[in-house]
Amino acid sequence: MDKELLRLVIVLIGLLAMIVIVMWHFIKGLRSGGEALEDEADYDDAEDFDLEEDDEFADLPVDFADEADQIQQPAAVAPKAPRYHLPGLIEFSIVARADEGFNGEDLFEAFESVGLRYGSVKVFERIDSQRMVDFAVASMAEPGTFPADNLDQFFCPGIVFFMQPRELDNPAAVFEDFVDTIQALAERLDGVAWDNQRQPLTLDTIEQFRDILAD
Repeated sequence: MDKELLRLVIVLIGLLAMIVIVMWHFIKGLRSGGEALEDEADYDDAEDFDLEEDDEFADLPVDFADEADQIQQPAAVAPKAPRYHLPGLIEFSIVARADEGFNGEDLFEAFESVGLRYGSVKVFERIDSQRMVDFAVASMAEPGTFPADNLDQFFCPGIVFFMQPRELDNPAAVFEDFVDTIQALAERLDGVAWDNQRQPLTLDTIEQFRDILAD
């Protein structure tokens, strides 16, 4: 081999070796630096979140982390309580105290005094502003109707009030009128108001129906 060529080969090999050594040190330095940064980050994280050892959080309450979670995470929306199924029919009544029952003339006068109207099916009705029936009043005597004449000869042991909540736009408001009308007529006719179980109508029973009918 020519001396000049040999010298050139030696120089190239030396340059290549130097490049390899430099690259090795460079890569090694990058790895060392990366590990150092990870260790430092882990150390910083440990210091930031160690509530027991870090003086900055020494005075905070123990449940601080829980409160932080509550602030960061939106509170779950509580599901609405299911609405009670409206009853298909509410039936209250008034029973006469007198043995002979209620007289027809007394009933007609009492019904008119509270705004009830005699309907085409021969029962009394509460008519709303849209000319719809809110509730009706029938006789306890068969067939449940009131005669249009000879009222002085008509007697019945009691009267029955009906309302259908599912058919009403505002059953809670109608129920208030329903109860007020029954109480007013019971006092005027000297009768005893009964609930749907044929028991004396009490405030507790009225409140139970109010809760059921409330929106």
